[in-house]
Amino acid sequence: MAILESILTCPHCGYVKQEIMPTNACQFYYECSGCKTLLRPHPGDCCVFCSFGTVKCPPVQMHSGCCE
Repeated sequence: MAILESILTCPHCGYVKQEIMPTNACQFYYECSGCKTLLRPHPGDCCVFCSFGTVKCPPVQMHSGCCE
């Protein structure tokens, strides 16, 4: 079973927020609640949770590939 909660940390201001990850889609964009910066995944990552979260997205956790 996949973990559905991840803590995102903004690389610009350091703001931290716990979020529930979608199980059926990648989240390509995320607006930081602290500084309003629009976060996008790092090259090679499928979503913002894989780049800035404490837990990878559910499809990656389940080794099923993401965004397929």
